Amino acid sequence: MTANEIKAMQAPIKERYRQTPEAALITLHAEGRLGEGVTCKLETGRAAVAAGLHPASGGDGLSACSGDMLLEALVACAGVTLNAVATALEIKLRDARIHAEGDLDFRGTLGVSREVPVGFQTIRLRFDLDTDASDEQIATLLKLTERYCVVYQTLVRPASIEVAHQLTNR
Repeated sequence: MTANEIKAMQAPIKERYRQTPEAALITLHAEGRLGEGVTCKLETGRAAVAAGLHPASGGDGLSACSGDMLLEALVACAGVTLNAVATALEIKLRDARIHAEGDLDFRGTLGVSREVPVGFQTIRLRFDLDTDASDEQIATLLKLTERYCVVYQTLVRPASIEVAHQLTNR
């Protein structure tokens, strides 16, 4: 895709959102259902995924770990955003690899220590770029990728989360 093609594709969408801001508010959905053992089956829109406990918390390693899935979502979103921004800026990327890794202390999630937080303590995101772009172009590319990556921004500025429940059979 060229810069002109991506701009032409997005121009009517951007104009619609300028004219009708409420049209830009979209609700995304995810759904899961308890599976065999200690798993939760997710419908991803492409295939069912069974998420389970990480081996560090008693899992067998056969199911997807939700922590890994979070990092995978970050890599996917950052990669798509990087590609779109590079295309729009006409920065030629021969190749790019996106890596995310995060540190967890499982004493928190297993309730071994109340002093240890539950969740990632640090996440590192790295881009390995094969390009002839200048340092200034790369800095702009990365700055805009961070600015427009939904998952990155959600992790940096956490969304408020409302938790509710309903009884389905009683």
